[in-house]
Amino acid sequence: MSFYKKFIKKPLKHIGQSAPVMWLISAFIYAYAKFVGLTTKWTLDGVDRFYELTSQNDGVILLIWHGRALMLPYFWNPRSGSLYALVSLHRDGRMIAGLLERFGIRTIGGSSNENAVGGAVGLMHAVKKNASICIIPDGPRGPRMHMRHSPLYYAQKTGKPIVCASYSIKKSCIISKAWDQMMIPLPFSEGICRLSAPIYVPADADKEKLEEYRLLVEKTLNEVSISCDKQLGLTPVLPDDGSGKTKKHRQ
Repeated sequence: MSFYKKFIKKPLKHIGQSAPVMWLISAFIYAYAKFVGLTTKWTLDGVDRFYELTSQNDGVILLIWHGRALMLPYFWNPRSGSLYALVSLHRDGRMIAGLLERFGIRTIGGSSNENAVGGAVGLMHAVKKNASICIIPDGPRGPRMHMRHSPLYYAQKTGKPIVCASYSIKKSCIISKAWDQMMIPLPFSEGICRLSAPIYVPADADKEKLEEYRLLVEKTLNEVSISCDKQLGLTPVLPDDGSGKTKKHRQ
């Protein structure tokens, strides 16, 4: 093993994954997201309706795409009840957990790749306690803006409505080389936060019907996200078409 790998690269990687460093990074991301939120002139569409649904249904199932996860916690009001989010157990997940918890959102460790059973049990336990849950259905590694079935099962078993959410900010950067094409917003701009009408999954839905609802929810979540971009005059981020190509983002 070379001197660089043994005495520089490995120690730096270990330090970067340490709990204190994760805490500092999540604190910085929280402060930045809060600053962006406060300095952005927002147009809100469906936010009040979302809180009404939360109250009427003793919680909802909130869905967001991975690439638009940064700013949505800014709009959560902890006084409206409890919200649990499923986060990955790897390094990025720990940073996201620190960000969410600072916004008053509780976290459950797990993903489709890691601790899937534990995460599913934790989410079901939370939603049965009349809490809302938040799921990123294309995380943790994509494909971008394509829906998995798991949120449908929570909606089917509990009767809670699914609500799709997204946002866009006019002055922003898209990490085009990332699989999720994450939007990094800039302060002092115009923004839109939009939430869909509720989608209820019938308790007696069979496999074929669940697939129809999967496609419906995927389409709705994509329409919410794309409409935000278009309303601000941005070239929208589109679902991964399987080619590995990325879309350019126009400010």
